[in-house]
Amino acid sequence: MTDVSTPTAVAHRGDPYRSRENTVGSLRSALRRGADAVEIDVRLTRDGVPVLLHDETLTRLWQRDRPLSALSAGEVRELTDGRVPTLAEALAAADGHRVMVDLPGTPGERAVRRIVDVVRECGAGDRVYYCAGAAAMLAVRAADPAAEIALTWTSLAPPRPALLDAVRPRWLNYRWTLVDRALAERVHRDGCLLSVWTPDTRRAMRRLIGLGVDSITTNRVDVLCALREQVPSATRGA
Repeated sequence: MTDVSTPTAVAHRGDPYRSRENTVGSLRSALRRGADAVEIDVRLTRDGVPVLLHDETLTRLWQRDRPLSALSAGEVRELTDGRVPTLAEALAAADGHRVMVDLPGTPGERAVRRIVDVVRECGAGDRVYYCAGAAAMLAVRAADPAAEIALTWTSLAPPRPALLDAVRPRWLNYRWTLVDRALAERVHRDGCLLSVWTPDTRRAMRRLIGLGVDSITTNRVDVLCALREQVPSATRGA
């Protein structure tokens, strides 16, 4: 029986099965349940304030059919009773824990730079890392040469060496259904850590732990934390 490493437990948008995603309450709930890090989605308001929202509009979560890009930070606060936190508020709520900042959509270089600047202003650069596709991560690398990056990759074909040289990711971030032993071994052989998103069943989590993934982002972080306690009895490929 072969021991496997214990993966980092990352809470996807906080603890969304118990508290509305991307809110301070959701982040705190996830951390109480043992998360090592929280993943948040960050977009800019019309006046350039980074706030937590995955979608382009407030419709799904807040029943307000308004695009975020058309709203000021003050208007967002008013429309959501103050429950959409700014990035600065979310970093404070994480209380020193690691934060994975996802950049959904296609943020431009100015938007990315503003987000990176807020992280720096909050003194959180050493505990924040960024994830998204190649264009956004190239913008992060330009804005902060020292940033920690998880390059989200959605193809079984590996990233081109030239892209890896430009982005310099610490992590490659894959949809969990793409990951098998060969992919995990290739990522590690190429010198990157492997993160995956977003398995929510025990069976899927056990398989990924058995494959030696380094980080799992999930909506059920308490389940993952419980499974991690069984890691010494797990075997690779289980």
